[in-house]
Amino acid sequence: MPYYVYILCSRSRNLYTGVTNNITRRVAEHKQGLVSGFTKKYRIQRLVYLEPHDDIRSAISREKQIKRRGAAKNELR
Repeated sequence: MPYYVYILCSRSRNLYTGVTNNITRRVAEHKQGLVSGFTKKYRIQRLVYLEPHDDIRSAISREKQIKRRGAAKNELR
């Protein structure tokens, strides 16, 4: 079963990175506001990046790597 690392973006350019095994369902959940928290609050709905992985461990590892890079970039501001 494939897993996906995905990045969603809002109109104001807020980003959200996540992992799923069903990208169609997960993006629909975000667009319909079914995912509470950050993505619902900031209306993060547009898929801007998708990366397939063969297993969940590699997908989660990649998600963490992307999030660390984003955090490091924000610390420089």
